Amino acid sequence: MKKYFFCAKNIEDYRKMYNAAITDKKITVTNDAGEVVEEKIIDENSDAADKELFEQHLFLDQLKKMFELSDKVFDYKTFCATGIDGLRYDFNFGLRIDVPKGNFRVRIGDADSGDIFFDRRIFDGGRLLSLEQHYIRWHFEVFRDNEKVFEHTLNLAGQPVTLMIAGAMGDHIALLPFATEFQKRHRCKLTVCVQDYLKDFAEHLYPDLTLVDKIYFETYATYYPVMMLSDLSIGVGDLRNMPLERMGGAFLGLNALAPKPTFKPTAAPVTRDPYVCIAVQASGNRKCWLYDGGWDIVVDYLKTLGYRVFCIDRSPEQINDDLTIRKPDGAEDFTGDHSIMERANMLYHAEFFIGLSSGLAWLANAVNCPVVMICGFSQSWFEFYTPYRVANRLVCNGCLTDIRVNYLKRRCPRHHDTPRELECQKKIHPRQVINAINRLIVDKGLIPPAVKH
Repeated sequence: MKKYFFCAKNIEDYRKMYNAAITDKKITVTNDAGEVVEEKIIDENSDAADKELFEQHLFLDQLKKMFELSDKVFDYKTFCATGIDGLRYDFNFGLRIDVPKGNFRVRIGDADSGDIFFDRRIFDGGRLLSLEQHYIRWHFEVFRDNEKVFEHTLNLAGQPVTLMIAGAMGDHIALLPFATEFQKRHRCKLTVCVQDYLKDFAEHLYPDLTLVDKIYFETYATYYPVMMLSDLSIGVGDLRNMPLERMGGAFLGLNALAPKPTFKPTAAPVTRDPYVCIAVQASGNRKCWLYDGGWDIVVDYLKTLGYRVFCIDRSPEQINDDLTIRKPDGAEDFTGDHSIMERANMLYHAEFFIGLSSGLAWLANAVNCPVVMICGFSQSWFEFYTPYRVANRLVCNGCLTDIRVNYLKRRCPRHHDTPRELECQKKIHPRQVINAINRLIVDKGLIPPAVKH
């Protein structure tokens, strides 16, 4: 089936972006058996049909890579019939419209603004797919021999809808509150696909949500919120321009902060002694606190206050980004592959948590455990708000949220292979962390065990 991709934004902006990024402009043409028929090299002298075909291949590859999908996902049967043989539609990978052969014209736009994104005759049949995967109130019309034969406006009320959440733990925790708001707003039959390790926690915190572990295309619509460091139209925008805790709402068309749920513990504290949880690892070691001996100093200080200090990372040692991060010697070893509910209960009963911009910090915040966040590689508005965020803004900092650089391409995008590499994480002094701890203790009215005695 021939595929036609269209874009709600100005497609010329994306053509420039793709053409600048792709050096090997080549199309591999296959027959119905999947055998290679010919290979074409695309340049400015190629005809319009070949240029369009290259663009379709390019968009298809981008979508597959973004969502880690196979080719077959684009060929699943569309869900909604129209009463016209061969004309079907759904919103399961953006807007999808199957057009039969004939003298058909399809016009697609936004029901709210009235903008028209696509208006074209389709003679040979095929499938139209939108690049956008975020919420748009699509409206489309189909004409045959210049007579309108069908039109439809997206309406989720009473319809089966799926929300697929991928990515890291922090992404899940940031997005899940918006799922409940989305369900209320549209009165749809929502199912949410989450990664298996988070299912128990999601069920506990959001009992009104129906969770699944796989996407089924027997639905009216499916949404794929994805956090991207780019302006590709797949998502609603570049996450460098928006707080992570607002991104889910923007993706789902909700211009509001979702209310924070109340976590109720399911297990007693691991000890009667007052304790503090720490986590010294993150998804990449470039995001870790890199002041030499900093964690040892902080752990020693906490112990002078009488607190037990539990390290709750997955492992006592992590190596990546050419950096090795180890559990502080003075912290008690509570590392291990524990369930998220075990971690959530442990954090709920802790006096407070000290960590990084990581999933465990998001988990602590979700269960209302006060968070001291040591983080200089992003700006303070990016993660959830905590008054106990620690950074050194007098050195190079905030590259993750800087639209001028791509944080993912180099370990240190501004000072790679120089003495200043990763100074945003290296030059946060233990004194700054200890000051934040002291402020938290005063603000929360905590009495450290050493003071009590």
